[in-house]
Amino acid sequence: MMKKELKLVGPFRQILTMSNMPIKGPIDDSQLSIIKEGGILIAGNTIMDVAAFAQLQQQWGEQAVLIHVEGDQVVLPGFIDCHTHIAFAGSRANDFALRNAGSSYLEIAAAGGGIWSTVSHTRDCDARELVELTIRRAHLLLKQGITTIEVKSGYGLNVEQELKLLRVIRESDRQIQPDLIPTCLAAHMLPRDFNGSAKDYLHMMAEVLFPALKSERLSNRIDAFIEKTAFQGQDIVAYLQKAKNMGFDLTIHADQFTTSGSQIAVELGAISADHLEASTAFEIELIAQSDTVAVALPAASIGLGCGFTPARKLLDAGACLAIGSDWNPGSAPMGQLLTSATILAAAEKLTNAELLAALTYRGAKALNLSDRGILAKGMRADFSLFKTDNYQNITYFQGSLQPTAVWKNGTEVLSI
Repeated sequence: MMKKELKLVGPFRQILTMSNMPIKGPIDDSQLSIIKEGGILIAGNTIMDVAAFAQLQQQWGEQAVLIHVEGDQVVLPGFIDCHTHIAFAGSRANDFALRNAGSSYLEIAAAGGGIWSTVSHTRDCDARELVELTIRRAHLLLKQGITTIEVKSGYGLNVEQELKLLRVIRESDRQIQPDLIPTCLAAHMLPRDFNGSAKDYLHMMAEVLFPALKSERLSNRIDAFIEKTAFQGQDIVAYLQKAKNMGFDLTIHADQFTTSGSQIAVELGAISADHLEASTAFEIELIAQSDTVAVALPAASIGLGCGFTPARKLLDAGACLAIGSDWNPGSAPMGQLLTSATILAAAEKLTNAELLAALTYRGAKALNLSDRGILAKGMRADFSLFKTDNYQNITYFQGSLQPTAVWKNGTEVLSI
């Protein structure tokens, strides 16, 4: 192997590999695999080995390019934000003010706010500007150590505009270092300008939009908002079943305000059920007994002033828990994954291991990805460096301790 093909990065005070840990259920901090004074050997975009730095230097020092890390640094796998809506235009600052002044979600929507306000702004925005906005937000997430970002459509709500948004996400992915994972959320709400029923809208989208997604390879993921204010019952089940039959992965906005969404998610074998703030003991047990990942979105709870996802109960029941930022202009405008996750951890009593698992390899599972979220041989060389000698400080400072460097696919893409 030629020298230029290998890189040895280190030494790190601590490497949290996140390897050999359970995919479901609770995790104790004693289960964390921590390598002290460690190094990472990289071949191309892939990790070749993770071990003691001195050992790797002795074994590979003559063949690898040494990238020496100065001072106290802790390294973690790149975070995975498994639920965002960062492809949008406009602001909903007035919604936030009205909500805090006592207006309800339905009252705000009736007054011209809510999702439809963002749909109107996004439809009016040209694709080039939307690419710029999406890239700008993705870069802010990268600075937080996030190297994989799920991005939903859902602010187009007709065939032409949904295709525009998904093309925007694809073009943004070509221009930004993090991987953007596109999800079609055409079933976000029934558009006000659609002349027909919810059943008619969903049938049209399934018949016209789904084949276009396949032919252009724009997304292999279909999402739906199952709620009284969005879609319910047999109509949404038929839509999702059509998607599943065509080979799409399913993910569901479930149990945010009322239950039923998580049961549909489990019955259809969805990869994840996201939100779950309203889930009861019945839904918790249902999810825990399935392979569907429970995705908590604490920034939405903060933005709406409502209760958190019952993360502790989900874990104790045996569920796989991931955490996403839900960055969107309405309920979760903060765009701070680690901050919102650590607030959830304090409220729900999550261990550091459970919190970090939810942002790394369990987040990868929520996106049906098996090549990242762990620092081990054969995995993507995606990782972030934090200037500290103790990994506990990363969660202790609740997001104010930001990465000093971020690596993506074996290359340093950000250094602060």
